[in-house]
Amino acid sequence: MLRRELTLTNKRGLHARAATRLVQCCQPYQSSIIVYRGQHSATANNVMALLMLAAPCGTPLTIEVDGDDEQAALDAIVALFDARFDEDA
Repeated sequence: MLRRELTLTNKRGLHARAATRLVQCCQPYQSSIIVYRGQHSATANNVMALLMLAAPCGTPLTIEVDGDDEQAALDAIVALFDARFDEDA
């Protein structure tokens, strides 16, 4: 199992479009992926659960990945966060 804290740096945080991008990013992987905001958590394959985290810009999120392709999945998620969900110019 891998865990990494990432901070939302895109202007709107984890809104509908960003949550959808995160779900799409995680779909190719078999690993279980859970996103934590403090004591709250959401599976990364559920847009509504991700939206319920109510995570604005600047929010630190902990990503937990467990499975055979966990490193590849985590690398893809880190790249998505680094690219600010491809939203900010």
